[in-house]
Amino acid sequence: MLSALLNIDCSLNGSRAQGEKLLSDLSTWRIGGPCKFFVQVSDHHQLASSLRHCNEQSMRYIVIGKGSNCLFDDLGFDGCVIRNSIVFLERNEPCLFRAGSGYPFNRLGLQTANEGFSGLEFAAGIPGTVGGAAYMNAGANGQETADAVESVEIMTREGEYVILNRSELGFGYRWSSFRDMKELAAITAVTFKLKVSKTAKKNQQEYMERRRRSQPLEEASAGSVFRNPEGADLSAAQLIERAGLKGCRVGGAVISEKHANFFINRSGATSGDMLRLIDLAKEAVWRQFGIELQQEVLYIPP
Repeated sequence: MLSALLNIDCSLNGSRAQGEKLLSDLSTWRIGGPCKFFVQVSDHHQLASSLRHCNEQSMRYIVIGKGSNCLFDDLGFDGCVIRNSIVFLERNEPCLFRAGSGYPFNRLGLQTANEGFSGLEFAAGIPGTVGGAAYMNAGANGQETADAVESVEIMTREGEYVILNRSELGFGYRWSSFRDMKELAAITAVTFKLKVSKTAKKNQQEYMERRRRSQPLEEASAGSVFRNPEGADLSAAQLIERAGLKGCRVGGAVISEKHANFFINRSGATSGDMLRLIDLAKEAVWRQFGIELQQEVLYIPP
């Protein structure tokens, strides 16, 4: 971590080029310009040091995982991007798994199902991290992250380490109380309580086969762009498809012909292309169905 912090210090002293890290390299959408400073952390002590440094310098910062739910701007980010690489997995009791927030969520889903544990089978097809999954309460196939959460460890903006039990947390459809925690800097680890299951691996394989058939997993996307509207008979993908927008293109951004809630960077899309395509889909669905689509992806202004 010392070398990482020295990188920031050297940048501030002008001995290292600023803006050399492209956010397109940190995003599954492959969109985004340079950030002013970049640091990668591998444990909560390093994260606390980075936060303290940014606070002392009155520097804007953002903590990211795999960048699978973010749209960065082509202008980049005028501050420090802290990449969460807190990657570990512990099995504390037979059914308890504690994972670092930077641990790949799909890998966790595969490992636990292969070992005969149910609760995270759906995770195998989700490209983000454990922390991101808890933050947004990721889910699919009738399962969601909240169902398996036992406790969550967080870091506040002042660098304080806090453990929150499940009873202290709120979850809803693609929502968690973390979104309303103004003092939250990052999730650092999550403990999951799973159940022994003889069918977990088989169920997961069926989920993955359906996902491969229905989603453009091989293309550059951020997963689902919109939440499914609550109380509606149709999903966001069905609404966009019925609005006639499959294959619709704005610059290099395209609405997938395979799944209408996946927006693809097919040929050098800019953040402007993607934002205009998102607005186009919102307007078309509102005009035809009177339903306002809510974004899952987060736009990060420069």
